[in-house]
Amino acid sequence: MKERLKAPELRFPGFTDDWEERKLGELSNIVGGGTPSTSNPEYWDGDIDWYAPAEIGEQSYVSKSKKTITELGLKKSSARILPVGTVLFTSRAGIGNTAILAKEATTNQGFQSIVPGQNKLDSYFIFSRTNELKRYGEVTGAGSTFVEVSGKQMSKMSIMVPELSEQQKIGSFFKQLDDTIALHQRKLDLLKEQKTGYLQKMFPKNGAKVPELRFAGFADDWEERKLESFTLLITKQTGFDYSATIKPALVNKSEGNVYPFIQNKNFSGFKINMNTDFYIPIEVANKFPRITLDQPSLLVTISGNIGNVGLYNSDEKAFVGGAVGICKLNNLIEGEFILYELESDFGQRQFKRSTKSSSHANITVEMIKNIDILIPKNELEQKKIGSFFKQLDDTIALHQRKLDLLKEQKKGFLQKMFV
Repeated sequence: MKERLKAPELRFPGFTDDWEERKLGELSNIVGGGTPSTSNPEYWDGDIDWYAPAEIGEQSYVSKSKKTITELGLKKSSARILPVGTVLFTSRAGIGNTAILAKEATTNQGFQSIVPGQNKLDSYFIFSRTNELKRYGEVTGAGSTFVEVSGKQMSKMSIMVPELSEQQKIGSFFKQLDDTIALHQRKLDLLKEQKTGYLQKMFPKNGAKVPELRFAGFADDWEERKLESFTLLITKQTGFDYSATIKPALVNKSEGNVYPFIQNKNFSGFKINMNTDFYIPIEVANKFPRITLDQPSLLVTISGNIGNVGLYNSDEKAFVGGAVGICKLNNLIEGEFILYELESDFGQRQFKRSTKSSSHANITVEMIKNIDILIPKNELEQKKIGSFFKQLDDTIALHQRKLDLLKEQKKGFLQKMFV
């Protein structure tokens, strides 16, 4: 049997002692919860917070529950007052969600909460090991028909721990990292909300001919046109047997002389994700020039998640799959303007209207051609709107990359700073 490591790979300066293997029950009290009778109103709506598992998992600290109980409800149930610093741990139907109590509270019976022993266990240190606690709970509780881990089972969990001062240093480090991640997440959420608001206000709605919010210097009504009038070609894969012709030709990685293969699943949040695992040899793609991208094109998902759009504006050629419609754009419209208009409520309503007229869960080339578009008469207004949303999307993407990097860094630290 492989001997457990006695110290983590990465440590703070000044700490050299081996970590010790202990049982979780030696370092903390594991406390269950309870529910007062719901038929007695005297037990409810009191001053004592009472948590249910569904409230746990989104934030590190919790301080206000959705429901509360009274002192009488506490006495008449198996619920127990848990002190500040308790790590709430959901023990059934979603085992392993955790949060730290910022204010004393109680829970229902769906918890086996960890009350750290004084001078034995740091709250944020054990909270940072949520993944280990979750794995243990899931494996241990998997034996019964109703998947649940008991307090007795949680107490038996083996865990490697250092002295308290090192625990506190590690806990403080991860708290600061989690706070930074939460800050970036809030910034990202705010940017996405702002974009949603601008999409609603910068394109006409409810039969209006002008949007609610415009750049200075523009006052003319927008004009209604069909999408077809802004394209050189609207098409999709057709005229061949996909399974016999295309599927066997796909390769798993780029080996030269290939084009990326764009499918329905490459669309996410009105963006085309070009990180594809599939490529098609150029000689096969060249047999189907109508569905090989070689100029700015608006791509539309036409089955499954209908109406997701993306702008393909690369110098590199690509090949398009069967669940995607292609609108090769002319120079009468700005590609980014039309992209964001179709992403707006106005644009999405056009797709919904098209699908309602069809008995199938897809849209045809004819339906795409007849989608109504409202367009500013002044090309500069198109450019300003497209550029505004492109810049906003670039900012969102930048914050998303920062957030993803922080999460990756945390994952790496979790692997290196615990035994």
